[in-house]
Amino acid sequence: MKNFLLWLILAILIGGGFYLSFFNKTEPASQITSMLEEKNKNGEKIIRRPAVAGQFYPADKKELSEIVSQFLEKVEIDRPTQPIVALIVPHAGYVFSGPVAASGFKAVAEQDIRRIILIGSSHQHYLTGAVIDGSDAWQTPLGQVDLDIDLREKLTGESSLFKIDSMPHQAEHSLEVEIPFLQTVLKDFKLLPILVSQLTDGDLEKISQSLIKYFDEKTLLVISSDMSHYPDYQKANYADKKVIEAILTGQISTLRQTISQLEKENIPNLATCLCAQSAVEVALKIASEIKADQIKLLEYANSGDADLGDKKQVVGYGAISFSGNVSNSRAYLSTTPLQEKSMESQGASLNNDQKQTLLEIAKESVEKYILEKETAEFEITDSVLNQPLGAFVTLKNRGRLRGCIGQFILPVEITGRDEETETPLYQIVSQMAVAAAARDNRFLPVEPDELPDLEYEISVLSPLRKINSWQEIELGRHGVWVKQGSRSGVFLPQVALENNWTLEEFMDNLCQHKAGLPADIWKTGQAELYVFTAEVFSD
Repeated sequence: MKNFLLWLILAILIGGGFYLSFFNKTEPASQITSMLEEKNKNGEKIIRRPAVAGQFYPADKKELSEIVSQFLEKVEIDRPTQPIVALIVPHAGYVFSGPVAASGFKAVAEQDIRRIILIGSSHQHYLTGAVIDGSDAWQTPLGQVDLDIDLREKLTGESSLFKIDSMPHQAEHSLEVEIPFLQTVLKDFKLLPILVSQLTDGDLEKISQSLIKYFDEKTLLVISSDMSHYPDYQKANYADKKVIEAILTGQISTLRQTISQLEKENIPNLATCLCAQSAVEVALKIASEIKADQIKLLEYANSGDADLGDKKQVVGYGAISFSGNVSNSRAYLSTTPLQEKSMESQGASLNNDQKQTLLEIAKESVEKYILEKETAEFEITDSVLNQPLGAFVTLKNRGRLRGCIGQFILPVEITGRDEETETPLYQIVSQMAVAAAARDNRFLPVEPDELPDLEYEISVLSPLRKINSWQEIELGRHGVWVKQGSRSGVFLPQVALENNWTLEEFMDNLCQHKAGLPADIWKTGQAELYVFTAEVFSD
C-alpha cells in the first residue's frame, strides 16, 4: 500500500492530468484552476492564472521564493565558457525535479536575457504546429510575466504553423513550472510560451527556421521535458544515459535512433524516453543552425533520488545547456526587425501588409520607368511608410545580382540639418528601385524582357549611429558606414552573413574595396564609423 501511494503521488506530480494539493497551504486548487485566464479590472489585460500552484510548487509567495532560492543555492555548477542560448530542463513537481531544474537555470543567472522562448509538449491535447498562448501575461505567486506579443504576432503572421490558442495552455503544467525559476534568476524578460505535440520533419524545419530569425544575444530558448517515464531506478539510469549521450551529439538522427533502439529493448514499464521529444528536436535544430555546438549535461537525477522517491517506478530528469561561439554564426545573426533604440522609438517595425506594399511600389516603379521612362506616382497614407527612413533596394535576375542602390538618413552632425523633414520611406523605395534598375554603374540598365524574371529585396534601414570604437560593431546585426574625408563606403548587415565573413574580413573589405581606404583603417581610429540595422524582406 505504501508503495502504491508513493507511485500515485509521483504519477500525479509528473503531469498525468490529475492534481494533488501537495504544497497548497493558502488557497484551494479549485480556486486557482477556476481562474486560468481572465481579464483584469480595467477589462483589457488578459492574465493566465497559475494552474498548478499548490500542486507542483508552493502557492504561497514566500514559501515558493524560499524553496526556489534553496534549490539554486545548493547548485555548484561549472558554467560553459560561452553564453548559453538554449536549455533543456524538467517539469515535474519541485520536490522531485526542482534540484535538476535549478542547475539549468542557475547556469544562465548572470546572462542579460530579455526574451524567453519556452517550448514544451502538451500533456492533455494533441496539437498540430506550434500553439502559442493568447494571453497578455502569465501570473505566478512571484508576480506577472508579460508575453512577447510583438513576436507572437510576427510568427503567426508569417506562418500558419504558428497558432494562437489559449485553451491547451490553461491547465498545462509543463511550461508553468519553469516560470518561478526564470522570475528568480532573471531581472526583466518577456515570454513566448509554445506547446507542440508530434512534429513532422517539415514542420520541425519550418518552425525552427521561423524562430531562428528572431534569435539574438538576449534570447534564450528553454525546452521543458522530462526523460524516461516509469521504469525502475536502474533501468531509468540506463535509458536516460543513452538519451543524454544522444542529445550531446547534437544530432537529431542520433537521438531518434537511440530512442527507437530503447523502445525495441522492451524495458519494463518504460512508457516514453523523452516526453517532449519534438520540442527537444527544435532545440537541436536551432543549436545546429546557430553553431551552439557546446552541449553540456549540467545535472541528472530521477524521482527515485528524491526523499519521497519510489525506486520501483521513476521518472528521469536532465538539465542540458547549449552554448558556443555563436557571435559569428550566420543563422544566429540573421537580422531582426529594426532593433536600434532610435528605430524602436519611431515605431517603424513593418508588418506583412507594409512590406508587401513596399515590394509592390518597387516593382511598379521599375516597370513604369523601364517600359515608359516615367516616374510612378503613389498616394500612401500609412504613417510608418511616411517616416523618413533609409532603404536599399536589391534586384536579382534568377538569383544573380542585377543592381543594388540605397540611401540612408545621415546624422545631423554631418548634414547640419534636421532630417525629420526629408523624403518618406515609400518614396525612397521607389527612387532606389529605379536607381538599382537603371543607374547602378556596375551593370547595364535592365531591359524590358528581363522584367518578368526580376526579384526584389528591400532593406529598410535604421538611422545611422556614430560609434566610438569598432568593438561596438555586432557582426551580422549591424551594417556599417565608414567615412574619412570625402571617401566613404557602406555594407549592409547581411553582407557578412552572405559571405560568411568574420568581422575583420567584413571591415577590411568595406574599407579597401568600397571606400578606397587602407584595409585596416577601421582599427586605427582614423576613420569615422557609423552603424545601423536593417529589416530585410523580399518577394
